[in-house]
Amino acid sequence: MAPRAYWKGTLKLSLVSCPVVLYPASTVAAKTRFHLINKETGHRLKQQMIDAETGEVVEGDQKARGYELAKGKYVEIEPEELDAVQIESNHSIDIDSFVPREEIDQRYLNHPYYIAPDGKAALDAFAVIRDAMKDQDRVALARIVLTNREHVMAIEPLGKGLLGTTLRYPYELRDEADFFEDIRSPKITSDMVELAGHILDTKAAHFDPSKFKDEYETALKALVKRKAAGKSIKPEEREERSSNVVNLMDALKQSLKSKGRSRHATAKSHERRSPQRRSAKRSRRTTTRHRRAG
Repeated sequence: MAPRAYWKGTLKLSLVSCPVVLYPASTVAAKTRFHLINKETGHRLKQQMIDAETGEVVEGDQKARGYELAKGKYVEIEPEELDAVQIESNHSIDIDSFVPREEIDQRYLNHPYYIAPDGKAALDAFAVIRDAMKDQDRVALARIVLTNREHVMAIEPLGKGLLGTTLRYPYELRDEADFFEDIRSPKITSDMVELAGHILDTKAAHFDPSKFKDEYETALKALVKRKAAGKSIKPEEREERSSNVVNLMDALKQSLKSKGRSRHATAKSHERRSPQRRSAKRSRRTTTRHRRAG
């Protein structure tokens, strides 16, 4: 049974429309979280708002929203003024266009949602929109209002349903030039690139998120379990990272050699073990014969 819907509305493609529901496709509920507590009593702590200048506690009816115009200078915004500019949801996902999947910059992808038909009456229209997108191999760009803000959403088929991912606006992205412009372009030989390519080949794989391991989360759960059981926690000594600068070409060659040695050693060990096993078997058979003869 599906969980409670996060949002209900209508998916619209020109004159075709169908009732749909949205479910968040990701969750942080399983992550280990901590609360602030009083070390003496073990009770949970509550936070209070403090005036940054006077240090006095500010009560709820004294709190307001303000936008910082200059350092320490704020303009107060009243709740009714915010209400005047908020976008009222029309509970619809309006598809504006369809774009090739490869044209969507990965940096714009934000929050994923599952989109499913709302009721049996919506199945036909939902299937038509979903299967048309499958045939065209295109992603729909639509507008949706969530939490009083309008979002652009990329929608694509996913199994029997649809996957809708809200997109960031351009002003939310940082310009890569601000971070990459100081990266110099050194002279790299074709041999170095070829050697690096060989190393890449040895680590070739397929995308399999089931192999992702959150080691920190695992360690946190183990820590909490040991602590709750009254066991002591001793931090492990960490190895110091080597600061030696090595020649890149030598490092690439060494990486390939270590791969080759590892494979060769594995093959040799199999070869060495085989005669030993045969000899051991012969010895056991000979011993058995002597026992029978005796």
